[in-house]
Amino acid sequence: MNTNSSRRTAEVLGVPVHPLDMESALAQVKQELDKRRSGYVCLIGVHGIMEAQRDAGLAQVYARAALMVPDGTPTVWVGRLQGFSRMQRVAGPDLMLEIFGHGQFAKCRHFLYGGKEGVAEELRERLTARFPWVRIVGTYTPPFRELTLTEEESLAARIQELKPDMIWVGISTPKQERFMMRFLPRLESALMFGVGAAFDFHTGRIKDSPRWVKRAGLQWLHRLIQDPRRLFWRYMRNNSAFLWHITLQLTGLRTYTQAKADPHFSRGAQTATDQ
Repeated sequence: MNTNSSRRTAEVLGVPVHPLDMESALAQVKQELDKRRSGYVCLIGVHGIMEAQRDAGLAQVYARAALMVPDGTPTVWVGRLQGFSRMQRVAGPDLMLEIFGHGQFAKCRHFLYGGKEGVAEELRERLTARFPWVRIVGTYTPPFRELTLTEEESLAARIQELKPDMIWVGISTPKQERFMMRFLPRLESALMFGVGAAFDFHTGRIKDSPRWVKRAGLQWLHRLIQDPRRLFWRYMRNNSAFLWHITLQLTGLRTYTQAKADPHFSRGAQTATDQ
């Protein structure tokens, strides 16, 4: 299994982020697929970074990722301050569409995991209508809890039979990252992507924000307006804490150490917040 330690990264509160733009992200994904080894890709924004400050288990998940993609404008700003001038935001929903529409991935087989009841099936219909060459070989709507061992075994058997090249995991952070880490040993060669709300974006359940809003780092505000009851306290807690801690890092008043991949880290080591 690959880990992100083999590439130079930006360091955001101890979380490594590869200094990518969309073009280089696609190239790295192609490289991972060509290796024919299982792995997972994390899309990193403020929410995930702050969750990793509170949960050493999530920091371990990030440490073992094949690729850490900058999905968040503040993440990119910090990376540029560290000298990665070409680093750009690569949002999960955008990366997903780029891969489905890019010719070099046309022969890949895809599996959709996530969403509420019926969402993955609707997404498959929309993607195949937009990209007729795409092969989506299966979908799975998980329950709103951790899968049981029996359910995981059944899912693993199905995926082994379908043999997808890419598995798109559309559940919330940090749940999706923990799922990918836990499920990774059951895969032979598939690459998993934790794309969060991408399923809801691409089926129209969440409205995307204008490009200028994204460039200004205000997509969180656009999301908040659409779903204030669910997102208000998350953004208040994470955004204010991020500003405080990143100020400490950038001024050198505090050092945030990157977690090292622990080969003994396993399902049993994960926290109860995964339930």
